Amino acid sequence: MALEICVKAAAGAPNTLGDCPFCQRVLLSLEEKKIPYKSHLINLGDKPQWFLDINPEGKVPVVKIDDKWVADSDVIVGMLEEKYPEPSLATPPEFASMGSKIFPSFVKFLKSKDPNDGTEQALLEELKALDEHLKAHGPFIAGEKIMAADFSLAPKLYHLEVALGHFKSWTIPGNLIHIHNYIKLLFSFESFEKTKAAKEHVIAGWEPKVM
Repeated sequence: MALEICVKAAAGAPNTLGDCPFCQRVLLSLEEKKIPYKSHLINLGDKPQWFLDINPEGKVPVVKIDDKWVADSDVIVGMLEEKYPEPSLATPPEFASMGSKIFPSFVKFLKSKDPNDGTEQALLEELKALDEHLKAHGPFIAGEKIMAADFSLAPKLYHLEVALGHFKSWTIPGNLIHIHNYIKLLFSFESFEKTKAAKEHVIAGWEPKVM
């Protein structure tokens, strides 16, 4: 029996997957574990009543596991790992938080109007730290095998590339070669290609936050 998952629909395109990196993270776990699922695309600008009935906070993703709707991508991924342990995507604890500050640093830099406020430098420091880690431990965060931490980071790096490229003409420095190789590897997964939002929807999703 297929799991049910509620994910963001693209703005202005209700039948198309939207630009939520947290939804994509869960979809990646479902795909990689080959768990059958049925997606409900939710228009976050006009949430249907049935969705608010099962999930009063109105946030996505939410997944129905054992007849209970579960929110929060961290919680969902943990529960999927417990319920469907093979193939294991569990990240060794010492690597679980690697790269976790990249997304908030990216958001601050993206929204910044002051080139001297330190937000670009803060993002670069986080990217350099990941590059050093991948140099020592790569090609993935925990070595040769892709893990949940990689699937958490992949959608965020995709948003970073698309949004900063569009709004700031900014790209990850070329000397961070281990990150560039890592991104190329992550984006080449069939599951990533299947679950990513189109670039125009990513841009549209960030536009109100940037302008």
